[in-house]
Amino acid sequence: MQRTREWYLALGYDNPYEWAHHDDAPFQPLRKPLAASRVAIVTTAAPFQPDKGLQGPGAPYNAAAKFYQVYSGDSAGDPDLRIAHVGIDRRHADMADIGCWFPLKALRDAVRAGRVGRLAPRFHGAPTNRSQRHTVEVDAPEILARCRQDRVDAAILVPNCPVCHQTVSLVARHLEAGGIGTVVIGAAKDIVEHCGVPRFLFNDFPLGNAAGRPGDPRSQAATLELALRLLESAPAARTTLHSPLRWAEDDAWKLDYCNVARTPPEEIARLRADNERAREIARALREAPGVAEN
Repeated sequence: MQRTREWYLALGYDNPYEWAHHDDAPFQPLRKPLAASRVAIVTTAAPFQPDKGLQGPGAPYNAAAKFYQVYSGDSAGDPDLRIAHVGIDRRHADMADIGCWFPLKALRDAVRAGRVGRLAPRFHGAPTNRSQRHTVEVDAPEILARCRQDRVDAAILVPNCPVCHQTVSLVARHLEAGGIGTVVIGAAKDIVEHCGVPRFLFNDFPLGNAAGRPGDPRSQAATLELALRLLESAPAARTTLHSPLRWAEDDAWKLDYCNVARTPPEEIARLRADNERAREIARALREAPGVAEN
């Protein structure tokens, strides 16, 4: 939170963002064994939109690819989801391996192995919205309603950027209060714990790759298994489990993301101009009639 606060101050925004904070959190124990439960995924990744510019590996921040309404996808398919629309760690996170941010394959494997009872028929996309009120009053209730339609017993929520972590934390709280057990798999520990969630698996990986290492199905499967164990064993709300996985032997990579001290002034100036353009694009998308409907 401190890093992003300093970053946006450097970009010229002198009104620091106030992150969602709760001292407590709702808690819903699993109502049936995981092997008999139906599990859904909630993601902040966006469906690929070919007409919206670069969204694949190496893509810069792309505000045009954002979505502003909850969407749902077929869990039986192979969705093409991207993370170019949010502020991930573009220097270190992989943007090619969907398993790093959307654990559908790992969850399918867990169902085939009998570890999980059933995969929910749909996964759900949560808009990354800086308006906490909109997330709490509009998006979270919509995701709960869709999960209830699908008779979901538990949900795995995977955020990407800093605000994504707040978004899914607020959604997890709402789902839990509505009777659905949840676990957040994330990389921004302070944001999630500041908001307060029932269960949190902290993977100390670059933002955008919280679900496992790229090109490493074993780490992705291991991350999911830790999340499933937390679903089963957490004794109370606000339980955080630290994954033992490491991104690299050297932790120096952590110093690069949104670090004003490591960014030349001319780069800050360029990013400030880029950010203003992105805000205009996002504003136009929000105001467009029927945008991102599903």
